[in-house]
Amino acid sequence: MADEQEIRQLELLCKQLYESQDTSARGDAEKALVVFQDSPDALTKCQVLLDRGDSCYAQLLAATTLTKLVSRSAQGLSLQQRVDIRNYVLNYLATRPKLPNFVVQALVTLFARITKLGWFDSHKDDFVFRNVVADIGKFLQGSVEHCMIGGPVALAAYL
Repeated sequence: MADEQEIRQLELLCKQLYESQDTSARGDAEKALVVFQDSPDALTKCQVLLDRGDSCYAQLLAATTLTKLVSRSAQGLSLQQRVDIRNYVLNYLATRPKLPNFVVQALVTLFARITKLGWFDSHKDDFVFRNVVADIGKFLQGSVEHCMIGGPVALAAYL
């Protein structure tokens, strides 16, 4: 129950940040969202936001927060966590072909950032982030809608 309330609260903050005409409300929302992005459980909350959130602004928040988490060297995400995030993002894009373009772009940026930063990371003599062509090939086979909305084109452009 607390998760649902927290998701709704984050969605409300995102709505205030992106839609409010009141600069004070936008500023308060921005401050609260920065606190969220710096919280130790932001990784799991981002996945919950993507899985159960209804707002495209919340999806954008989750994608940009994950990108920041992946980009921080001090955060220390394990190799397995980064691989899991990357696979999750590809699956998310493949199963939701009607995402708004700005959300697709944020998720593609996340995928590209994980791939770029992990290019030299290996596990048992396998460079796990270099399977880009095979992974994107699976994505492209997902549905015709991916070709129509430009998701793969955007994905390929970032890589």
